[in-house]
Amino acid sequence: MTALKRDHGGGIDAARAIYGGARIAWADLSTGINPTAYPASGLAPDAWTALPDAAAMERLCDTARRFWQVPREAAILAAPGASALIAQIPALRQSAKVLIPTPTYNEHAAAFYAHGWDVAASTDAEAQVVVNPNNPTGDFWRAETLPLRRAALTVIDESFCDVAPDRSLIDMSTAPGTLILKSFGKFWGLAGLRLGFAIGDPALIARLGTLLGPWAVSGPALHLGATALGDHAWAAQTRARLSEDSNRLDRVMQRAGAGITGGTTLFRLYTVDDAAQWQTRLARHHIWSRVFPYNTRWLRLGLPHALHWPRLEAALA
Repeated sequence: MTALKRDHGGGIDAARAIYGGARIAWADLSTGINPTAYPASGLAPDAWTALPDAAAMERLCDTARRFWQVPREAAILAAPGASALIAQIPALRQSAKVLIPTPTYNEHAAAFYAHGWDVAASTDAEAQVVVNPNNPTGDFWRAETLPLRRAALTVIDESFCDVAPDRSLIDMSTAPGTLILKSFGKFWGLAGLRLGFAIGDPALIARLGTLLGPWAVSGPALHLGATALGDHAWAAQTRARLSEDSNRLDRVMQRAGAGITGGTTLFRLYTVDDAAQWQTRLARHHIWSRVFPYNTRWLRLGLPHALHWPRLEAALA
């Protein structure tokens, strides 16, 4: 079976091949990663030199449970990024039909397709996947609006939900057959650390852990993840800053003629006359943006780092 084509943000090296410039000189606004990352410091030497130990994993998962207010009945699993979990989840059930409302993050469909599932648009499916908030539209789901009332497997991807914890569906993690995914790289801005979590049905979590194998999470990720998830003050301050910066980005884009279509405070979705032309215009200033093969008028931008605001404003002047 051939794989579905993946379509993602990033790809600075490909952009450089066309528009030139050193990699460090580019502003990558195509990914929706927090440009002001949690400070990665204070690691003990054995975080790098020793095999990850059970105590560090337990500390990480306990801290994550408190941060996300995970119900006691739900299990939690740390993994080397949410993408690693997405790739394995279809193996938890015998392949059948899965409903994935679109447009959304396309890695879910690719993973199910690779495992022999029929990625269907109809509601006569055995499994469902929703992204909350959705990427790229920013729409939120509620328990009562999920497309399937009953499903053998329900996956709720909350990779961007840390900007709005009150909209989380974490209470659904106690439902049989349900998994909720959390990404560490987006909100905390440490995507290169590769850390993610699955929360939900203990039987499914146990099987996922077996599929991932031992020492799946690196020592630095165990220690930094626990420290960051325990820093509630940083999280609150970051949510406020992201809200201010996303409002600023909307104002800049509206002045340039773009219409606000959706998004979150980590990324914004705009409607423009020709997204490919806008991407080229920004790329000439070494600013990379996100366009979509299924909508030629959608342009998605992440938040600029503080150093890149003047360049963005100049590119759109």
